[in-house]
Amino acid sequence: MQYRTLGRTGVQVSSLALGAMNFGRAGRTTQDEATAIVDAALEGGINLIDTADRYGDGESEEMVGRAIAGRRDDIVLATKAGLPIGEERNHRGSSRRWLVTELDNSLRRLGVDHVDLYQIHRWDPVTSDEETLSALTDLQRAGKVRYFGSSTFPAYRIVQAQWAARDNHLSRYVTEQPSYSILQRGIETHVLPVTEQYGLGVLAWSPLASGWLSGAVRAGREITTSRSAFLPERFDLAIPANRARLDAVERLAKVADEASLSMIQLALGFVTAHPAVTSALVGPRTLDHLRSQLAAADTVLAVDVLDAIDEIVAPGVDLAAQEKHDTPPALLDPSLRRR
Repeated sequence: MQYRTLGRTGVQVSSLALGAMNFGRAGRTTQDEATAIVDAALEGGINLIDTADRYGDGESEEMVGRAIAGRRDDIVLATKAGLPIGEERNHRGSSRRWLVTELDNSLRRLGVDHVDLYQIHRWDPVTSDEETLSALTDLQRAGKVRYFGSSTFPAYRIVQAQWAARDNHLSRYVTEQPSYSILQRGIETHVLPVTEQYGLGVLAWSPLASGWLSGAVRAGREITTSRSAFLPERFDLAIPANRARLDAVERLAKVADEASLSMIQLALGFVTAHPAVTSALVGPRTLDHLRSQLAAADTVLAVDVLDAIDEIVAPGVDLAAQEKHDTPPALLDPSLRRR
């Protein structure tokens, strides 16, 4: 396992981090299975665990809390807030009212008195940066949060938040958590240059592209990944973007074979090769999944392999642009771009 400094915090974290989205109902993972995954991850050198209040409506946080009991100080613990919890209109977003309340809920579910990294799950367009950063700074000063970060923010919002922190003498986001994989390289255009400029740590989620790069999705095979069961449109080969992804996967498989690598090693090695990336978040549903991912912990891709990847998916290109999560709201809602 490699270790890297998380932005400018001085905190050392593993180049692979454990994402706990599949703990509980999403991945049909029991507490015993989740604890076994955490045990194996720690034994394999992973020291950062990432969860969120939204995962199973708090179930993931509860399972993580039970799994880490008695060894909290050995773990860099991260969670997130901001996505809707239930139907109540104020149980979402990044207002002071909600963040103060929901952090206490997360701490209770996790069974801890603080988290190392508290992240805003998505940019909230109706809440000012000053409101959010002021609340987060107060939570930090109260000792409930060591650092805070953003997740899936557009590049210009990352910049605006840095300016707001500076102008209002508030603590700033120290990390960004974007989606990044060989098949989704759009953040190379704007987001990663900005994180490098401001010295933010980067925790890349979905490095296996929802299973497309796991080795389980190949031409001529029935697609049976867990993601395909509840997100079938992402694997429907009648959609041109998905056919383009399958073509890229077939070409990437040849590159992996020629380099004597698994597809998982190729995919994770690609993400962790970027100098702006601190850690790649893996989200195993089973112990076997985790073991195959840990096998990529020390993978360093040769230059010719990286060049071959660039020829298949060009730098800065998203093969499935419709799946981006940082699209400006006006591109999705016509009323926001018309008078």
